[in-house]
Amino acid sequence: MLNKDVMLSRTNSGLDIFRHYIPGSWRVGRNFLNPFYKDSKPSCNIYLDRKSQCYRIKDFGNEDYSGDCFSFVGRLLGLDCSRSQDFIQILKIIDSDLHLGLEQENYPIALPVRKPISIVDETLHREQEIRAYQCKEKPFSKTELDYWEQYGIGREILENYHVKSIAEYSSQNKDGETFTLRSTDAQPIFGYVFAKHIKLYRPYATNMRFLQGGDIGVNYCFGLEQLPVRGDTLFLTGGEKDVMSLAAKGFYAICFGSETCKIPHTLIRSLSHRFKHIVLLYDTDKVGIDSANKHEHELQKFGVKRLTLPVSGIKQEKDISDYFRLGHTAAEFLALFVRFLDRIYEGTFSMLKSCEVDPVHPPTAPQTVVSIHGVPFGSQGNLFCITGGEGSGKSHYAGALIAGALSNNPSSDILGTTVTQSDMHHAVLLYDTEQSLPQLYKNIAVILRRAGIDVPPKSFKGYCLSCISRRDRLQAIIQSMDKYYYQYGGIHLVVIDGIADLIRSVNDESESVELVEELYRLAGIYNTCIVCVLHLVPSGMKIRGHLGSEIGRKAAAVLSIERDEKRDVSCLKTLKVRDGSPLDVPLLEFGWDKQKAMHVSLGVRSPEAQQNRKQIELQSLVMELYKERASYSVKELRETICQLLDVAESTAKNYIRFMRDKKILINKSGSTDLIPGTSD
Repeated sequence: MLNKDVMLSRTNSGLDIFRHYIPGSWRVGRNFLNPFYKDSKPSCNIYLDRKSQCYRIKDFGNEDYSGDCFSFVGRLLGLDCSRSQDFIQILKIIDSDLHLGLEQENYPIALPVRKPISIVDETLHREQEIRAYQCKEKPFSKTELDYWEQYGIGREILENYHVKSIAEYSSQNKDGETFTLRSTDAQPIFGYVFAKHIKLYRPYATNMRFLQGGDIGVNYCFGLEQLPVRGDTLFLTGGEKDVMSLAAKGFYAICFGSETCKIPHTLIRSLSHRFKHIVLLYDTDKVGIDSANKHEHELQKFGVKRLTLPVSGIKQEKDISDYFRLGHTAAEFLALFVRFLDRIYEGTFSMLKSCEVDPVHPPTAPQTVVSIHGVPFGSQGNLFCITGGEGSGKSHYAGALIAGALSNNPSSDILGTTVTQSDMHHAVLLYDTEQSLPQLYKNIAVILRRAGIDVPPKSFKGYCLSCISRRDRLQAIIQSMDKYYYQYGGIHLVVIDGIADLIRSVNDESESVELVEELYRLAGIYNTCIVCVLHLVPSGMKIRGHLGSEIGRKAAAVLSIERDEKRDVSCLKTLKVRDGSPLDVPLLEFGWDKQKAMHVSLGVRSPEAQQNRKQIELQSLVMELYKERASYSVKELRETICQLLDVAESTAKNYIRFMRDKKILINKSGSTDLIPGTSD
């Protein structure tokens, strides 16, 4: 279980987490230097908080690092503990880095903590030569601004990135000798100015083209402070000019000391949580290509990719700045990036190609297999669900659909339903998960009598799946459908009587989703209609339970069969149709005929009964909707009905209009909001 309290209990109240992420030989209760910044005095302390009984860190030099172990790790990763999503991510990273195994179902009682990740190469203090310097700034000349402008970099970008025009710069060389550089029109000097150091850039110089003065630290990164909290793509470039050139075109970028230097993994980990893509965009010369390949390999665990620019690689044409100087636009670079994504996602888009909708060339309309009074209920490539209580007649109605598919007699009684006949070549399949073998035999005999045939075609197969284990039933359906699809040149209709018996529990959400997705996939693969008989009791206008909800969402239509004990008849009530209102589909009735020894159609209920049913159902809907709320706006109510009943917006509008006409809903006093009323 990924849980804060469990994690603390497994890590010595958080102490092991601190020991993992903080390098060095520090001790609890003793001040030490914080290795994650240039700490001049030992002012960092880890202690046991008596109140919470967990270890915390206190950094008097930088309060950002103070807090418990979770906030500390969040600080290193660029995540915020106060945000639930970030906190879960922090827990997952700690669990992975310390090999705690808390996300696993059965994790061991004790596991050794692995050696801390190496932060030394990117954060440990090294003795740096701090060179004192003096410099004089001056306003940018027109010539200097023209230099930057060729790369698309204007005055605003220069100011945002703290780039200055340097009139004079003095410092000392390695031998301690003082030297001075002065700016001229032919040899301008620019400075990337930071709080404690400066980096000089002399674009036309043959030597000392780049110089550094002051305390540059160990983790030089240009452009980091200009990044947003969240972004889409971040480019890692070879130099400061590249960063600004990209920024001028609306792209985010940073660079380090050089293309060959070590890239801090801690920083990249943090940035990977802030940006969707991190892309290496180095020079196209040999050094740049070799460095990009190396960094891509080292940073692959963070999802870092490499983009190569379409430039020659010579000195004047090797980086993104040159790319824009040569006249390429931001739109062209974006198109280049899109092609880059095409290569990354090649497999995905190859798969999606067959799924793409072409508005100019519409797909072939699926053949309707089952319909009621002209309204399609079951079609090729779709699911059709039949539900109802025990003894309501679901199996008999499903059998009638099979009879309609097998019959060549237009006058066959299909219980008020129209079923497209199979051409006697395509397979018609019945899988029953509840009936015994003798009972299924009797049901198939009724199916044949209803169809008016003595001997069924070889393409009709009926199976009693109650004879095999639950875990093998779905596999049997999948493999037999595959065989018969090829053997008979297609599958016309499939009836699965009792899909609830294909999984362990109808209330298991993951099992339910997986089953319905698989059935929907099979319907599409074999271009057939799969009738799913669901042995659940519906409530009102919506099926309950995870399996019921999922099949209701995916099926093209849902038909409920309800038993009227007083009249000894069964009624077909539509809960969902993909097009139109289910409450406007006629109520069909069927009952047992002793003489014919099978159920027969009893026709359509009266229009009065239809309207009465509509009113009762919508009254029940209102009672359900207003349990938690006193009122709805018309828009809120429309959206809620669409979501709850999975109907079109036009259908929801018709329901609201009907309820207002019947005074099921009325306007709240002094408002346009709707509240329950007293129906006629």
